[in-house]
Amino acid sequence: MQTVVEIIMRSGETAVNLALYLLLPVLVVMMAFMRVLENKGLLTAIAVKLSPILAFFGLPGLGVFALIQILFISFAAPISTFKIMEYDRDISNRKIAATLGAVFVMSQGNAAFPLAVVGLNLPVIILTSIAGGLLAGYLAYIFHGEDKHCEPLAKGVSLEVEVKEEKAKLIPLLFKGGEEGLEVVKKSIAPLVLSIFMVNILREIGAIDFIETLLAPTLTRIGIPGVAVLPIATKYLAGGTAMMAIVLDLMTEGSMTVAELNRIAGFTINPFDPVGIALLVSAGSRVASVTKPAIKAAIIGILFRAVIHLIIF
Repeated sequence: MQTVVEIIMRSGETAVNLALYLLLPVLVVMMAFMRVLENKGLLTAIAVKLSPILAFFGLPGLGVFALIQILFISFAAPISTFKIMEYDRDISNRKIAATLGAVFVMSQGNAAFPLAVVGLNLPVIILTSIAGGLLAGYLAYIFHGEDKHCEPLAKGVSLEVEVKEEKAKLIPLLFKGGEEGLEVVKKSIAPLVLSIFMVNILREIGAIDFIETLLAPTLTRIGIPGVAVLPIATKYLAGGTAMMAIVLDLMTEGSMTVAELNRIAGFTINPFDPVGIALLVSAGSRVASVTKPAIKAAIIGILFRAVIHLIIF
């Protein structure tokens, strides 16, 4: 029982540190920034311009911001865009599913850029992210199927009126967006604690060691070294940040080569893990409702990226 309590305390500490020192600053700033762009009409203008291109893959024009945020900021940054999609009734659940599927597949900046220092090929990782993400978006759009009728906003609520009234009030807009970011972080703490707790339990009972033993022969046959089993297992149990830390240690020790890092990058550098999924779906009920088709599409998209990296490297 004492061991379980220690795991709970350790999981809680990790989750709170992640929420306070990574998610909170990113989301407060990003939500404030996105609210200002939305209020000034820039989001609408950009979305309209890109809609014809992204529509082919099932993504709304606004989805481009989620893709840019995941690529160049962090796995948590797209939450601000999903939060805006949550309340935009012009964006169907089907298109939210496509955007979520694409984001699940793409590399996150908070892992890709630090690993670039030790040899990760950024141009390739970005190109395969876009290709795999668009594929996953298209598949999630198909898997979701036709939308049921979206109910209108509550009586008396009008986003257009709200925008007009606050058009010139920059500071209140920044505060409002920041408060929304804070709310998202608060809601994400519980799923974070539970996800990390489950990972730590699996570590304690030896499940991760078992997975390493089980996967090593198969991965070796396709050109992935046994040393890569640890970061891969860690990635899909503890998240991308934990995986990045392990890879950096392996590279520093000389246990993993640059070529080996790039071979596994298409499979490991993405937010598709318990922590990433829990955070992204915490953006709202509509986002959470399309998780199933997004996950199905993401699996295919990630395998597509993985094969490309194995071929190139």
